[in-house]
Amino acid sequence: MARISTKNQITIPVAALAEVGLHAGERVTIEPAGDGELRIRRSTATFQDAFGALTGTYPVGYLDRLDAEDDLR
Repeated sequence: MARISTKNQITIPVAALAEVGLHAGERVTIEPAGDGELRIRRSTATFQDAFGALTGTYPVGYLDRLDAEDDLR
């Protein structure tokens, strides 16, 4: 039986990984599946998926002002 460490880490049994074809170093997505369960699946996210992830994080025009400051240097 696996345990959650104080660093919120879990060691997944090798047999379970082998059964679904996951290997060390692969990226996975973990999401709640209801009733106290988690779903772990191979991540299909790509670099392009990250674009727009921070939209709305900075005030309008802020990044343009930073670019302008860089141009002055």
